[in-house]
Amino acid sequence: PYYLHADGGLSPDTPSPTKQERQSSFTFDPADPVPTIGGNLSAGDPVLVAGAYDQRGDERFFGYTGSLPLAARPDVLVFQTPPLEEDVEVTGPLTVRLWISSTATDTDFTVKLLDVHPPNGDYPQGFAMNITDSIQRARYRNSREQAEMLEPGFPTPLTIEMYPTSNVFAKGHRIRLDISSSNFPRFDVNPNTGEPLGRHTRLEEAHNSVFHEPSRPSHIVLPVIPSGDEVQ
Repeated sequence: PYYLHADGGLSPDTPSPTKQERQSSFTFDPADPVPTIGGNLSAGDPVLVAGAYDQRGDERFFGYTGSLPLAARPDVLVFQTPPLEEDVEVTGPLTVRLWISSTATDTDFTVKLLDVHPPNGDYPQGFAMNITDSIQRARYRNSREQAEMLEPGFPTPLTIEMYPTSNVFAKGHRIRLDISSSNFPRFDVNPNTGEPLGRHTRLEEAHNSVFHEPSRPSHIVLPVIPSGDEVQ
């Protein structure tokens, strides 16, 4: 596993008991969802643009205004490794296990795995390439058939299964995990009200948190393939 840390780090080291913040929080406003920039999509043009893109908005992407990277949004949590000292191959299914809390009785959590390329001549600010992503509606965290609402403010485990992938994160690149509560229009926006699906009457903001402490170690399970030297 690669664990989330309070300083925005992502590493195989488990969180240590320090005086750092034990959780990272953001406000999710369903009236201003995080826009979709690419992804493993088979259809959707022109509303949904498929493929790998730098996670920076422009006129190609539905609902995006301006040119700031998604990571600059206050409702996107970013956790990343230091620049890699060697190539790392990730091949197979991925699972993100979070400890979360919310002021809402129902909300969503989204995750996105990225390959962060260092600055170069073509991309002087670097290139944060989306690899795979997914979402989990909190009310269905334990079963797709039986809804189970959140207890507001109470830390709760939540697992998100990501689409399988195969990517070599090259030496000097970073492995990054972005966490938020929306990815629209790829995924329906949760109104945060707990009302019946498709029949909500209002939108509410939710204050959502992700924990990263020894007793609640949020992490991503990466299927890292051993290098040839390690196999021998």
